[in-house]
Amino acid sequence: MQEHSSGVKTDAKPHRSLFERLTALISPEPENRAELLEVLHDAHERNLIDADALSMIEGVFQVSDLSARDIMIPRSQMDVIDISKPIEEWLPSVLQTAHSRFPAIEGERDKVIGILLAKDLLRYYAEETFDVRDMLRPAIFIPESKRLNVLLRDFRANHNHMAIVVDEYSGVAGLITIEDVLEQIVGDIEDEYDFDEEEDNILSIKEGTHGPRWRIKALTEIAQFNEALDTALPDDDVDTIGGLVANHLGRMPHKGDVFDYEGMRFEVLRADARQIHVLLVEKLPAAIDADDA
Repeated sequence: MQEHSSGVKTDAKPHRSLFERLTALISPEPENRAELLEVLHDAHERNLIDADALSMIEGVFQVSDLSARDIMIPRSQMDVIDISKPIEEWLPSVLQTAHSRFPAIEGERDKVIGILLAKDLLRYYAEETFDVRDMLRPAIFIPESKRLNVLLRDFRANHNHMAIVVDEYSGVAGLITIEDVLEQIVGDIEDEYDFDEEEDNILSIKEGTHGPRWRIKALTEIAQFNEALDTALPDDDVDTIGGLVANHLGRMPHKGDVFDYEGMRFEVLRADARQIHVLLVEKLPAAIDADDA
């Protein structure tokens, strides 16, 4: 309470107009994340924020819910170099994949001893003596359960761009890069070396709580999906998995949407106000039993 010169005590809190009080009564502040997202979607529909801004805000929310295991590149899909072999054996693979960083192993994938930056290979052509081991940077190891928001903070603080993901038995489960995390917020970051190849549309990842799981690009043809997952989803009305999901929900899907359909669990991993980008698909036990029968 404050006291004016007249001697009358008043509340220090700024006086709200009748209109402001009525607005607060009719449209109370959101009390949880779901309500906040509803407000943001309403703001987008009223052209107060654009689709890209809405998508990034949703991405920021999702990053705090996802862990490294959800978006990592599985061990079997990792492009590595084996320094126990002559450089001439793995250098063509480095040139072909054109990554900027490679996990360096010694004989087996569980033995990651460092990270090789592709630019350091320029010394191979400039020097008569070249020891790959001397070029390796320290590898960062993280658990599968590490939250993406924490990982992003660590990447920024330590100026790292890649981490090796390990499972509960300390075996290598996969790898994750800062680009993978940022793509959850801003969408796909394509560079001159990215290829939209059909075989990248469906990526098998670590088995989930119920069964096998895949990361599926929303533009994947239903026919390709059926062939890869041994399913029989209908393609009479739509051609792509993203179209099938939107058709099933009867609206534009949002990040975090989860539903069961034809013995599978679908989760929208990445989407904006205009379209779906990436889905997580997991076969449920009943469907697995039917496949085995």
